[in-house]
Amino acid sequence: MTIRLPADNGALRTYEPRTEPLAVTPGTPFTSRTVFSAAHVVADPFADVSPDSPAAVDWDATLAFRRHLWSHGLGVAEAMDTAQRGMGLDWAGAAELIRRSAAEAKSVGGLIACGVGTDQLTGPATLDEVRAAYEEQLALVEESGAQAILMASRALAAAASGPEDYLEVYGHLLRQAAEPVVLHWLGPMFDPALEGYWGSADLDAATDTFLAVIAAHPDKIDGIKVSLLDAQREIDIRRRLPKGVRCYTGDDFNYPELIAGDEQGFSHALLGIFDPLGPLAAQAVRVLDTGDVQGFRDLLDPTVGLSRHLFQTPTRFYKTGVVFLAWLAGHQSHFTMVGGLQSARSLPHFATAYELADGLGLFPDPKLAEERMKTLLSMYGVNQ
Repeated sequence: MTIRLPADNGALRTYEPRTEPLAVTPGTPFTSRTVFSAAHVVADPFADVSPDSPAAVDWDATLAFRRHLWSHGLGVAEAMDTAQRGMGLDWAGAAELIRRSAAEAKSVGGLIACGVGTDQLTGPATLDEVRAAYEEQLALVEESGAQAILMASRALAAAASGPEDYLEVYGHLLRQAAEPVVLHWLGPMFDPALEGYWGSADLDAATDTFLAVIAAHPDKIDGIKVSLLDAQREIDIRRRLPKGVRCYTGDDFNYPELIAGDEQGFSHALLGIFDPLGPLAAQAVRVLDTGDVQGFRDLLDPTVGLSRHLFQTPTRFYKTGVVFLAWLAGHQSHFTMVGGLQSARSLPHFATAYELADGLGLFPDPKLAEERMKTLLSMYGVNQ
């Protein structure tokens, strides 16, 4: 059986799907790395909404996907940019997502950390208003029983006049945090509004400010998540961290080498790409737990091509590919996204994503994935 897929030049090419998925099974908890998957939300396809409406979420399907990730031993990083924070999911929707997911995690014994931001601010804000918005969200996450991830703030980026404002705001939040948090540096490739974060567009200067925040409050920081798609910079930051502060890689281009590490250390993981790669990624980490670095790389290195494809520029639209693969894999019954973001990638992009994911054996039911891909193709006028 074959399927005709569109190429970049407008022609059709023939692809032969695989017939069996990669064999993966849930196993024991990880021992060498802490690994989170940033998880997507499933839209309610029957809601009568527009792209400007508040998100309509299918809560049953959304929570079922989190149980899927937990079943493979992965932690869930909730209400992050993968969940379309600031791209279709507003603070009210994120707050409900945090409450529901944290309760679900408690019921199944799953690891969860939740994003804390300032997205309830919808216009220009003062630094006092930014602090108050962060405090509101931090209180909700702590009340839910989840670990907090202090996310980068568009409002802070707009309000701050220099590095000293970041030092003050983050210092205030870290002093009042009940438990150690994860500090998140999200680069402008993921969100252009975060250009110049930490008070400078010069990454060396920004890195120094970031590390100054950490050095001043090491007891309040469990770890950092770096999402700059720059492996060497992450390694340099990792080597400068205070003892006991972890580095969670957010580099969806270079994660195998960063997780594997070197003679001076390694990164844990908090990755959007582990949403579609969950079972395979979990299997790779369990191999790494045995000390088999090459076996880990043999499993995970071949996935980088898919990840780089999904995260190609404009990188912020990677969520479309993530949800597309969840639909093909049978984790949801439709390919609809909050905010109508399913339209953010082209048909050739989807075709390549399907082919790369199928080649890796990511689809539990390859025939279902093929049928759904053909359904999408037919909507674009490609008849088989």
